[in-house]
Amino acid sequence: DLDLGNYERYLNVSLNRDNNVTTGKVYQHVIDRERKGDYLGKTVQIVPHLTNAIQDWIERVSKVPVDETGEQPDVCIVELGGTVGDIESAPFIEAMRQFQFRVGHENFALIYVSLIPVVGGEQKTKPTQAGVRDLRGLGLLPDLIACRCEHPLLTATMEKVSMFCHVTPKQVIGVHNVSSTYHVPLLLRDQGMLKYLNKRLNLDELHVPAQMKQTGEKLMSRWGALTLGQERLFDSVSIVLVGKYTTLEDSYMSVVKALEHAAMRCGRKLILDWVDSSNLEPEAEVSDPVKYHDAWRAVCSAKGIIVPGGFGHRGTEGMIAAVRWAREQGVPFLGICLGFQVAVIEWARNVCGLDNAHSAELDSKTPHPVICFMPEISKTHMGGTMRLGLRPTVFEENTEQSKLRRLYGSQPVAWERHRHRYEVEPKYVDELESKGNMRFIGKDERGERMQMLELEDHPFFIGLQAHPEFCSRPLNPSPPFLGLVAAACG
Repeated sequence: DLDLGNYERYLNVSLNRDNNVTTGKVYQHVIDRERKGDYLGKTVQIVPHLTNAIQDWIERVSKVPVDETGEQPDVCIVELGGTVGDIESAPFIEAMRQFQFRVGHENFALIYVSLIPVVGGEQKTKPTQAGVRDLRGLGLLPDLIACRCEHPLLTATMEKVSMFCHVTPKQVIGVHNVSSTYHVPLLLRDQGMLKYLNKRLNLDELHVPAQMKQTGEKLMSRWGALTLGQERLFDSVSIVLVGKYTTLEDSYMSVVKALEHAAMRCGRKLILDWVDSSNLEPEAEVSDPVKYHDAWRAVCSAKGIIVPGGFGHRGTEGMIAAVRWAREQGVPFLGICLGFQVAVIEWARNVCGLDNAHSAELDSKTPHPVICFMPEISKTHMGGTMRLGLRPTVFEENTEQSKLRRLYGSQPVAWERHRHRYEVEPKYVDELESKGNMRFIGKDERGERMQMLELEDHPFFIGLQAHPEFCSRPLNPSPPFLGLVAAACG
């Protein structure tokens, strides 16, 4: 979920589906084993079968290489979500209680994250005390207590948590609100978290080659420069995000982070305007003229426009209108997944003259379904049936001068994660490319699926079927996002 994405971004690692362990996955795993006869007819129970399955899963996944070194990790961070006492997390907590004995005390450290609310101007520790008491009652003793609070943790509060929660003051860490989440790793380091874990898990005994140590030190210095530099940015760049789910901003978490990474690389402070695409449609001018004019004012004044992914018909006409504005006015534009598809629809309607062209997903009766359902995808089963995962995009011949290809280092192939059910209808490709200067510059390895488009004589007009935001990192921004922000900066 969102947390896994944050771990990937901050640690610069690439995780897979097995790094996300859900209750449903574990139950399915245990049921499949029982069906195969692995339990030899025994009654299958939460303890030991389910808890053992959780422990086996963690031990297996913790040994999978996740970075470019290809080496087995020395430390695995396991986040057990939810709250102590949740019925959902009970089997997982019991699995962890057993796991600490399975791997040994020196290989298992527990960090308990707790909220310190402020009531009447005083930092209250009662919720933390109650949570730790419940946790100890379940057989788990925290080694570190991370106290989330609005303002820095007071010494008196730290001492109180220490006294009532059976830890030393050095084992209480304050994690208060900071101006940017990129400061948090340095905040934890400055409070001695690394020193404590080094001692607690005997990490100093591990043999780390000098080259890897230098890489780590260089990474930390670059991270420090990044966070310090971010605070000193004066110039800004204005980007408008035209989407469907703007009331729940977490829906576009990865997109926003990718824009932040690109803005930091360009030395700009990101100013992000959220525009609900429904407010750009003609109906909105009648139903809510204020929102309609505010939305169009934001789009018309934007230095760059991004249309991210989404599902369903609502708001797509507003997206198409925003794409048309960006294309005709020369405003830098980036379309992702659905944004890529609406850019194709807009081009088909307004340049190729295909009246009422649309996507088969959004209008089943359209005379020109320029976006079609992928033939191998199930129409009856919605869960887990998308075209998912890391896939290559092969650049076409004579695209050496393409902006997007140059952003990818002029490589012949770009790898990005996909997540979609619909694609450009192949029989319309020649007609779409025959008018104007739009070209599908990147296709799948068989040359059958359109995965990247670009307008040649436009400052920056790019569309990708993939989701490049998923692979963006603070120190290594996603190429399409970097291109959009750089173009928006001029």
